[in-house]
Amino acid sequence: MKRIVGLMAICMPLLVATTSNVQANTVANPTPHHKHTMDDWKKSTTGTWPGMKDGVTYWYKLDKKAGLWWSTDGKKWAEVKEGAWADKDGKWLKIHDKKLVWSTDGKAWAEVPEWKWEGSDGKWYKFDSSWMLWING
Repeated sequence: MKRIVGLMAICMPLLVATTSNVQANTVANPTPHHKHTMDDWKKSTTGTWPGMKDGVTYWYKLDKKAGLWWSTDGKKWAEVKEGAWADKDGKWLKIHDKKLVWSTDGKAWAEVPEWKWEGSDGKWYKFDSSWMLWING
């Protein structure tokens, strides 16, 4: 009987610590409640998406050669010489070597997973292989 009580005295704190650690990790790293499926994505009717720069909302679109254009009113458009726009988190995105890439510092660039990003309006956007714009949100 003493052995069982002794074993329980050793195992109980370990069990409590493990359970607490699992619960804390679940709170710190929650599982996303919504994953984007193909059914959620709709082809953009305008081909435009918003981005913020210096507190101003700009609307962006691509031309037929995947060149980037911007507008503050959706009527008058100008080519974006740098070819980059910012997502909701402030990462810079651009099209380079026929891929969508992003950077936090404008120096090191990496391909954007699934070519999707969150716009300044909280909606998700992505390009397909033909540079067609899709929206989820």
